[in-house]
Amino acid sequence: MLLASCVGRPERSLPVPSKQQLEWQQLETYAFIHFGLNTFNDMEWGYGDTPASTFNPSDLDCEQWVLTLKACGMKGVILTAKHHDGFCLWPTATTDYSIKNSPYKNGQGDLVRELSDACHKHGLKFGIYCSPWDRHQAEYGREGYVGLYHQQIEELASQYGELFEFWFDGANGGDGWYGGANETRAITAEHYYDYEKARDIVWKYNPEAAIFGGTVPTLRWIGNEQGRAGTTLWSMYHPDYESLNNTKTLARGFADGEAWLPAEVDVSIQPGWFYHENEDAKVRTPEQLMELYYQSVGRNANLLLNFPVNKEGKIPSVDSANAVRWYQSLQQEFAYNLLKDCKVQASNTRSNRFSAQYVLDEEYTHYWATEDGINKAELVFEFPNPTVVSRVMLQEYIPLGQNVKQFTLSRYANGKWLPIEIQEELTTIGYKRLVRFEPVEMEKLRIRLVAAKGTLCLTHVGAY
Repeated sequence: MLLASCVGRPERSLPVPSKQQLEWQQLETYAFIHFGLNTFNDMEWGYGDTPASTFNPSDLDCEQWVLTLKACGMKGVILTAKHHDGFCLWPTATTDYSIKNSPYKNGQGDLVRELSDACHKHGLKFGIYCSPWDRHQAEYGREGYVGLYHQQIEELASQYGELFEFWFDGANGGDGWYGGANETRAITAEHYYDYEKARDIVWKYNPEAAIFGGTVPTLRWIGNEQGRAGTTLWSMYHPDYESLNNTKTLARGFADGEAWLPAEVDVSIQPGWFYHENEDAKVRTPEQLMELYYQSVGRNANLLLNFPVNKEGKIPSVDSANAVRWYQSLQQEFAYNLLKDCKVQASNTRSNRFSAQYVLDEEYTHYWATEDGINKAELVFEFPNPTVVSRVMLQEYIPLGQNVKQFTLSRYANGKWLPIEIQEELTTIGYKRLVRFEPVEMEKLRIRLVAAKGTLCLTHVGAY
């Protein structure tokens, strides 16, 4: 027994997440804010010719945004500091097409500053979206624009405190105003923007910031804007630019991917990204938001939920109420782990240092692991009394890699093992997997890990 207790931890199954990537995934949910000229001109993609004077919120309140987002469980917020129309929400030195030439605070406003300050005041992480495509700039598509864009990134990265994520959008090139040229311009995004330099600017001031988009991301798009990850979702991926733009594989990833690139699901609480009055009756319900959560966080991805701010300068009351009710339901649904008082047995255990009992505590660095070469095993949880269950949560200890390829769930009732009927494939787990089924009574719960790439390591299991 003494020798067994000294068995070391399993070898890592490469690739594995960096410290920053693990901390990013542990955020699980955070918010997008789309707000700008489009808000006041009923557009999604401004052409670049809308006058800056049309940006004029009547009662803008960034603290209302932040307090709303905190109340619905968001851990951070990413602001669209510049969308494709090129209008900047901070008084940049790079262009006159910015908030300084709007009526807002008589041209003395800085919305990036206001939101950053509110986030820091109330303990929310802050991130920036700055569109590479700029339909206003005369130099877009030419050599002169790239330096200007990098200057914008430097202003945003250096002046507003710590950033947890920086967003390079994937929309690049097309028709635009372009200083009055009114033409279509094409660029090769892979080379034009010098994303390596752009990333280095961000990391110079924010070395822990996650990067979305471009050629050097630390996370990847899920491949759709419907709030849905694949039921099979590997955090590993091929980092070449062609793969990063393949919507067929982004939602699943690759079991043999050579880079750790976890997935982010971006979706809006309204049909559009920017506010449109005619969409007020189409806000997602708490039940629909719960579905988004299960299809994103519940499938090993992070959820980036967009809140369109209205012309007044606030998150609308229906959006706010629905999001808060969703979060309250989420808290209730996972308030108590029914396995907490269970006896747990494993078919294989690496040593008492990696006991199966560790899957029931709250410490992420405690985990159950199998012996080297064992990639099939089972855990059995025995309830003190027959118990009704309708949800199961599983988490792999991803600092050692993502390994599980397939698993099954079954229940023991009336003297025999019975399969639990589930409407989706049970393949990958990753950081977190949530499995839903109709409520069933059981005396025991059995989790069988039937195929894996390497040593099995689970850090947490829950039933609800």
